[in-house]
Amino acid sequence: MPKTLLLCDCLGTQTVDADALSEATGMACSKVHTGLCMHQTEALATAIATGETAVACAQETQLFEELAEDLGVEAPLTFDLRDRAGWSEQGSEAGPKMAALVADALIEAPATPAVDISSAGQCLILGRPEVALAAAEQLAEHLSVTVLLETAEDLPLHRGFDVVVGKLRNATGSLGQFAITLDALQQVQPGGRGAFALTPPQDGARTECDLVLDLRGGAPLFPAPEKRDGYLRADPGAPNLVAGAVLAASHMVGTYEKPLHVGLSQPLCAHSRAGQEACRNCLDICPTGAISPDGDHVTIDPMICAGCGACAALCPSGAITAQDPPVPYLMRRVGAMVQAYTKAGGTAPRLLVHDAGHGAEMIALSARFGRGLPADVIPMSLEKVSGFGHAEALGALASGFAAVDVLIAPTTEREALDREVALANALSDTPRMGLIDVADPDALSDHLYGADVAANAVQPVLPMGDRRQITRLAAKALHGSESDAVLPLPENAPYGAVLVDTDSCTLCLSCVSLCPSGALTDNPDMPQLKFQEDACLQCGLCANICPEKAITLEPQFNLGDSALSEVVKHEEEPAACIECGALFGVKSTIEKIVEKLEGKHHMFANSDAAKMIRMCDDCRVNAQFHSQNNPFAGNERPKPRTTADYYSDRKDH
Repeated sequence: MPKTLLLCDCLGTQTVDADALSEATGMACSKVHTGLCMHQTEALATAIATGETAVACAQETQLFEELAEDLGVEAPLTFDLRDRAGWSEQGSEAGPKMAALVADALIEAPATPAVDISSAGQCLILGRPEVALAAAEQLAEHLSVTVLLETAEDLPLHRGFDVVVGKLRNATGSLGQFAITLDALQQVQPGGRGAFALTPPQDGARTECDLVLDLRGGAPLFPAPEKRDGYLRADPGAPNLVAGAVLAASHMVGTYEKPLHVGLSQPLCAHSRAGQEACRNCLDICPTGAISPDGDHVTIDPMICAGCGACAALCPSGAITAQDPPVPYLMRRVGAMVQAYTKAGGTAPRLLVHDAGHGAEMIALSARFGRGLPADVIPMSLEKVSGFGHAEALGALASGFAAVDVLIAPTTEREALDREVALANALSDTPRMGLIDVADPDALSDHLYGADVAANAVQPVLPMGDRRQITRLAAKALHGSESDAVLPLPENAPYGAVLVDTDSCTLCLSCVSLCPSGALTDNPDMPQLKFQEDACLQCGLCANICPEKAITLEPQFNLGDSALSEVVKHEEEPAACIECGALFGVKSTIEKIVEKLEGKHHMFANSDAAKMIRMCDDCRVNAQFHSQNNPFAGNERPKPRTTADYYSDRKDH
């Protein structure tokens, strides 16, 4: 952990209060320099040499790393204060925000689980001959290239790379493990005079490669093609795009670290039970097709997962959890920023969540050439924002933020975010979460400066636990800890009640046996259906499986403590065995069976047979065994033969 914060006002273009930052963050701050990357590099080198310095400048990170390498010490922690706080129309008021950004930067990010994937450079090129062969000529020196052509008209006469003829049936996989199926495959026979001959066509041929360069134009091979590692695609009519794809392909050789963006706990998954499908949130939202059904659960292919996080945001049970970054780490960042901001004298901060690409560039351009961000807007950078859902937003609001905005990029998947924003606003005391969809830095500034934000009078809490626990804790804080209101929620919300039509329900308890979260339970001592609202995922499995269609779902959020306790949704008088008095079923159901069968079915034509319907299992078996037409009876057993019988037989003969 750095002990000293090195400050610079970038040629006097921003106001930095070293004493205030030190008091709010607890870090020792240097004097405020004016040009650490230029005429004050000697002071920079002296500070870096200690190995215990953080530098509040991200623009010259490369210079700092090179200097640390020359000095033989670890590169210092670097982060930006200038673009996100100092360069602003309200830069003179940005002291509390600077303290919040320093506190955020000092929180060490947990390591993301990862696996290694390897590429030996085996590249398959698809496309028209004039484009694909030219690309192969450029890549042949770097990769092991094979070009797939649909006809044999333009076969090259040299053997600098492989060329095959055929039709692509399908392709699966990702970088280092693509599997290709070809029909009408013909390979070159390099011997003989004249043009090369081809082998006979073969259907269903399979091959493997490390990367695919698709220059065909038209439909891509995979959903969300820009997110598929190792799949490079360019419009064949745009030479600059083709050249960029060729250049990128030439560098895809070696071993790479693939982050495991999400974790999966299959026992918690509510996808299906007993062949009856329920929750499909992750399957429907995944842009890359990395998630597929696997029996009662789903499975995630980590090689195809691009880490958008939408599946984790929408998973009602917590079976899918974000690992890049995990929710507890986000909540620590949020809490640290609010505390530092408040300690430095700030009030009513707003959180701006943005990605590390488009969003960071928008903020930097607004700061350099426009109004910058307001002094009360604290930016938080994430690799991707599509996984920032209602639980994270509510946790930020309950920590003390007055509003949460998510700045989306043109490539951001919006479906999950739209649903999560609606849910967060339904759970909050007043709508406080929004999406900002602008591509102009000045428009971003104007939107933030012009926003009318309601004061948040919440007593700050520390959001802890999983996403469902964070949501309950935050919602209680926002509405008041004593509130027992029931909040209506949008359709498909992961919280709600189960409504039971008691006139239709027969207490067969099929819903209990299949409920994936244990929200529906029974009573082993009497016919009862009990429900705990806090545990309900609203997956719909109970409604789908109910043979009487007696169950419907009601999306809502019960703030009262009653949501944490089991309540009886339906109960009936138990049936007592007419022989032994044991309770063995539901009285109304037994009476209905008797009404339908007694005297109307050949097996229950007489009163003695009909009585068995009112008996428990043990008494029914006993009555059947002793009845005249005992279904368990067999033929009379033969009399055992003795030695005397054998002697008697011999005397007779």
